[in-house]
Amino acid sequence: MDYHGIIKIDPKKRFGRPCIRNTRISVYDVLAWLSKGMTKDEIIDDFPELKHEDIDAVLAYAADREHNIKVA
Repeated sequence: MDYHGIIKIDPKKRFGRPCIRNTRISVYDVLAWLSKGMTKDEIIDDFPELKHEDIDAVLAYAADREHNIKVA
């Protein structure tokens, strides 16, 4: 999935953490909710400005960052 149109980094928002589109919901927020067992539907119920595509973009972004970590 191409997350570049969904995940944005704005130094003036959330201290430059990657966020979903024009929201203040960060990639970290969504990953934390998922890791605590929330489903995509539960997250969207709590934050109706999000779509399933946004959560998929968060996962793709996190996977890409993990893949690109340099191991010494």
